[in-house]
Amino acid sequence: MSLRGDVCVVTGACGFLGKRLVRLLLEEEKLAEIRLMDQKISPDVLSTMGDCRGSTKLSPYEGDIRDGDFLRKVCRGATVVFHLVSIIDVHDAVEESEIYGINVKGAQLLLEASIQENVLCFIYTSTIEVMGPNSKGEPIVNGTEETQYECALKFNYSKTKREAEQRTLQAHNELLPNGARLATCSLRPMYIYGEGCRFLLGHVADGIRNGNVLYRMSLPEAKVNPVYVGNVAAGHLQAARSLRDPQRRTLAGGRFYFISDDTPHVSYSDFNHAVAAPLGFDIQKKLPVPLGVFYVLCFIMEAVCIMLRPFVRVVPPLRRHLLTMLNTPFSFSYQGAKRDLGYVPRYSWEEARTRTTEWIASQLPKEREKLRAK
Repeated sequence: MSLRGDVCVVTGACGFLGKRLVRLLLEEEKLAEIRLMDQKISPDVLSTMGDCRGSTKLSPYEGDIRDGDFLRKVCRGATVVFHLVSIIDVHDAVEESEIYGINVKGAQLLLEASIQENVLCFIYTSTIEVMGPNSKGEPIVNGTEETQYECALKFNYSKTKREAEQRTLQAHNELLPNGARLATCSLRPMYIYGEGCRFLLGHVADGIRNGNVLYRMSLPEAKVNPVYVGNVAAGHLQAARSLRDPQRRTLAGGRFYFISDDTPHVSYSDFNHAVAAPLGFDIQKKLPVPLGVFYVLCFIMEAVCIMLRPFVRVVPPLRRHLLTMLNTPFSFSYQGAKRDLGYVPRYSWEEARTRTTEWIASQLPKEREKLRAK
């Protein structure tokens, strides 16, 4: 079903995924309006969308996701909300109160504003990390929405994303003031890569400092399935179309879906090498130290940081749970999203890799200049 004439809200519209989703909406749907919500919106973001906006109105909304009155203003008259905003933190560097306030309370306030303002559809951007891996490092290969798994979340990030997702799904079918009912669903993308991915660029920058040799932090057999940002945006569009369709709504409403694509299953480290190798980067053959020793070192760092906590807050560069995540086979199929949402990846692995590598190449001069400046 088309979103023609709809008014869509995109929170986090200036982020990595947000900008890609806004552009896709402009290219494929004749919307009445897209409301770009973020803490700060650069004029450049609006200007770069000018070539594909057509008659769609682009409206910037700058504000805090924790401001309920502001959120009601953003949602007033809207039909679809894409909630992308969250603090992403895999090092537990952000204070718990801050990440909870943004990721959980912000999502709850946005849900409440959506209900109060008669929004029909609410799509929440979750993460694969709400599933795990658990502290035992138990693997999942080609998991589905029905996969049973003993999950033990360690990061505040994964905990808050899980709670926000649960609140979103519980709000499905809530009665709206106008007599209609809210439809919600949650999308769980794998690790997202592509043009603009700051994590990927960070690994490449480390490789530059290491003489164009990427660090290996994951074993080759710890295979995962990253997903291209363009395909994640397409998954969001299909979710909105499905919730607006009375027939598909009964299938998708109140459910979560894994979003992956046909990117080969490789370890995180080998994926970094796959997209950087055409630019002359090599990769370490082995982990810097055996994995068991790595865990011991992480334990010592965590213990030292805990002892220092009464005097100074120090964040260890690597925690045991992150090391487990990097070294656990953990992959999921997109067949559920294909069946219920009509999602099919728009970009092949070859095209996604080419686009990503070209973007990295465009950033290399800046990264090398930063290194020389130091």
